[in-house]
Amino acid sequence: MIGAKGLPTLYPVGGGIETHVENLSRHLCDRGHEVTVYVRKYANPKQKKKHKGIKIVTLPSLKTKHLDTITHVLLASLHALTMDYDIWHYHGIGPSTLCWIPRVFKRSTRVISTFHSRDQFHEKWGGFAKLYLMFAEWATVAIPHATITVSHELQILCSLLFPKKEVDYVPNGVEIPKKISGVKELKQFHLKKGKYFIHLARIVAHKAQDDSIRAFKQLKTTDKLVIAGSASFDDVDYLEDLKILAKDDPRIIFTGHISGPTLRSLVGNCRAMVHPSRSEGLSVSILEAMSNGKVVIMSDIPANLELIDHSGIAIPVGDIEMLSAAMQWVIDDPETANMRGARGKEIIKRLFSWESVARHIEYVYEGTYYERKGLARYRQVEARNR
Repeated sequence: MIGAKGLPTLYPVGGGIETHVENLSRHLCDRGHEVTVYVRKYANPKQKKKHKGIKIVTLPSLKTKHLDTITHVLLASLHALTMDYDIWHYHGIGPSTLCWIPRVFKRSTRVISTFHSRDQFHEKWGGFAKLYLMFAEWATVAIPHATITVSHELQILCSLLFPKKEVDYVPNGVEIPKKISGVKELKQFHLKKGKYFIHLARIVAHKAQDDSIRAFKQLKTTDKLVIAGSASFDDVDYLEDLKILAKDDPRIIFTGHISGPTLRSLVGNCRAMVHPSRSEGLSVSILEAMSNGKVVIMSDIPANLELIDHSGIAIPVGDIEMLSAAMQWVIDDPETANMRGARGKEIIKRLFSWESVARHIEYVYEGTYYERKGLARYRQVEARNR
């Protein structure tokens, strides 16, 4: 696995891609595979070589906004050339621009790329970076043996970019809670069960935490707003802007990075999740809230609308008034909000468990392996039917 910063439960870093890679790797290990994840030096300060059954290779990077990812992925790709891997799996369109390395120099392996999101629309990137990310979208579809998308919207985009390429749709996954989350973790943030909204996401402009804060400040309520997540080294200015925006409202709480029992408690005991992101692939945070039976107030971008199926509340992107009104509605009509949350939990059980995700990605791996052996792709279909 190449492209993630690190593993979130090993060291507090990253966002949806890192969560995806860790959970996918863990479930593939449970299914009998040997999985190696390449992580960046700052994301593994103790230089651990194994975590939850996953092998870890730690390599440096040039830790700047534009060079952090590409330098690490280059080093990871060169290191992997010396290893005997059957499958190289690149995560994200930026890392996938280097997936030509194994295609040229390690032709016996199979190369997979996962298209997680349209990064060119993330607000932190300038003109040249956006052009490179436009090329990256094409490369993610054209170069690897197989391409996976996490949403139907991205699958359709890929079919337009490269009509002759079959693209596999495999969504993000989430663990279904086996018991009701405890409340003792709430005390450190002075929170009460069911009396706060949570915006759980990496602190970066396209996740629109500023919209959540502006909308919440319009509410006359004793509820609180929890901004949960951390900023990467190149997003600290946005975090400071958020804190300035929220400084005159003591109801708004910044938790920093959360994981483990604290994450489960904050999501499992909230009134609702707010997620008005401007750009998204398929949000793991939304899946986590839905798996806990929580209603989600989200932006109406296509990737989000694929999820809710009448279980959440969609508002126009950037519409602060509508976002505030939706939050007020959840406060005023908790019974209907709870009904929508329960419907969302059933959707997650049916379609988005990590066990199902790992099984489907295993099918993609098997399909490319059969092709390498000269067998027809119908063997992959046979595996699915079994």
